[in-house]
Amino acid sequence: MNAAQRNRHTALLKATGFEDSPALTVNSSDGELPQGREISFAWLAGITLTGLTSFLLMMAALQVSFRGEDTFSTPYEALSIQAPTRTASLGETLQGKTRRAKPVTQTVSDRQIIEASVREVVDGVARIRNQPFTRIEATLATAATTLSEDIPDYDPVALLARNEPMRANGSSDAVSTDIYGADVEGEVTIRTAALPLDLTPNRAVNDVAAAQFVRMSVEGAYTEAELSTFSYAAIGNERLRELDVRPSNVVAGIAENVTVLPMTRFGDGSTQTRTERVLTVREETPLDEVLIRNGFSNAMVSAVIRAMRNVMPQTVMPAGTRLRILFGASRTSDSLIPYRLSIYADTTHRVTVALTDSGQYVLALEPPAIPFTDEDTEEVNVANLPTIYRAIWETGRKHNLDDQTIDRIAAMYAYDLDLTRRVSPGDSIDILLSGSPRDDEQDLLYVNLKLGNTERELFRFRTEDGVVDFFNSDGETGKQFLLRRPLEGGGTLRSRYGYRRHPVFGDYRLHSGVDFSARTGTPIYAAGEGVVERAQWFSGYGRYVEIRHANGYATAYAHMSAIADGITPGTQVNQGQVIGYVGSTGVSTGPHLHYEIKINGHTVDPLAVKLPRANSLPPQYNAEFDQTVAQIRTLMQHESSQPSVTVAATN
Repeated sequence: MNAAQRNRHTALLKATGFEDSPALTVNSSDGELPQGREISFAWLAGITLTGLTSFLLMMAALQVSFRGEDTFSTPYEALSIQAPTRTASLGETLQGKTRRAKPVTQTVSDRQIIEASVREVVDGVARIRNQPFTRIEATLATAATTLSEDIPDYDPVALLARNEPMRANGSSDAVSTDIYGADVEGEVTIRTAALPLDLTPNRAVNDVAAAQFVRMSVEGAYTEAELSTFSYAAIGNERLRELDVRPSNVVAGIAENVTVLPMTRFGDGSTQTRTERVLTVREETPLDEVLIRNGFSNAMVSAVIRAMRNVMPQTVMPAGTRLRILFGASRTSDSLIPYRLSIYADTTHRVTVALTDSGQYVLALEPPAIPFTDEDTEEVNVANLPTIYRAIWETGRKHNLDDQTIDRIAAMYAYDLDLTRRVSPGDSIDILLSGSPRDDEQDLLYVNLKLGNTERELFRFRTEDGVVDFFNSDGETGKQFLLRRPLEGGGTLRSRYGYRRHPVFGDYRLHSGVDFSARTGTPIYAAGEGVVERAQWFSGYGRYVEIRHANGYATAYAHMSAIADGITPGTQVNQGQVIGYVGSTGVSTGPHLHYEIKINGHTVDPLAVKLPRANSLPPQYNAEFDQTVAQIRTLMQHESSQPSVTVAATN
């Protein structure tokens, strides 16, 4: 670059504000303005460390806030982010913009300890002693939680095997329901002795002795309400009823040609799966017990108590404490899991804990307020209603019944009811057990399952040979003559009995049986004891078996993939014996069992026909059994020796 070019560049640089100055240096003594051109290592190091420290602190704060999550959304309904501004009804809570509010039903979970004086005979000696009994009266669960997640799979044939009569053991022999008419203290032994022949009664009694006898035996011994025990004719309207003379306020007559149906059920179109339960702790109870009985697992209980420790360290719930539990769908099972728990001291909010996306329970704001009532309540969602089978297990475990007793109860109703049908709100169960909950073993004495408007009672009875079984009030067992779902696991009901449009041919015709879908190869059982009439390929039925039973009954099984070995015409089969396997042979749209019941050659609805019982008490036990029924009914009406305790385990 020549001198002219260099001068031109220098002029341009000066014009733009640049100047020719000494280079930057770390020595403050060089240059005319060293303070403007010097480099400070201390300043540079400070700036670098400040930036690095700020970056690390920001990253740490974000990591702690987000807990390592890659998503930070939390359901609005599960964690309230605004303080409630109004009081909402339970049905409106968490409802959002829906067209209808979810119905709310009252739930009952009552456990009473009944003390009664019973009479029993041991080694020929009669004793009268106080015997405790436990009565459980509860509505069937309307939501399935983790409490019943590990129950045995529903299998009607397996239930049949578990419902065999029991042999009385030592504890069973000691159970007595013979109610003595008066209360006793301790234990009274009664001995019978012959009247001495030389004992001569006095011919007369003096006035003093007569007056004393009256005072001791008559005066004050009976109340006005009990005076009817001395009369030959009943007091009130009983005599009028005998003479068929009825007061004007008594409705007479018997309804005929009337079908009794349960109360109207709610529509099945609901897809909402969340439901809220409100319950009251009636007696001082540890929080973990309350939560376990209401669908919390042990891990959930620990997480909840840990989350509320700083706000509410007390883990024993005093009487009057109210709990609101919001349940929602689980990602890993068909059970509902607790999304949110709120605890109230009467109506004052104490603490709320809610579930986050990562499965942790953390403190949350109080949910929208609702009006509390004296009764325990629960939102009912048809999508959440469990089967009768699971509802029995859920309710039994809530009340600390052992699994063997619960399984026995389910087995006793397995062939009188379709246990795969869903429960209805208000269905309930009443149970009577010997002893108190503190006893190691309690014997089941009585069960009453109330479904809709029907009740099915079963009473425990022991015969002279030591066999214990359960019978209805007519002395019949709950075992049916024929199985209604004769395949392993019961299958899934796909098509009912009645007229329908044929899925293959498209015409409208009678479907003469019921279809249960199941995997190909699922074992099919003989519905009852009988003789094989046909075992072959039969037109559109494919591989087909027909069995003749007693009293004009017959059953048929169609579309089998294979007929079991040894099942040929003339073969005698027993109830529960494998006769074939599910398939899709013949005119069929998929693997299923087509099952028919015929009476005198005419098909009937297998799920609705009233079937004869398989076993009844011999006539010689009728009087003793009637006495047992009367005694148990007396116990069920007996006043509790303790205040009624509502267990914090409502539905």
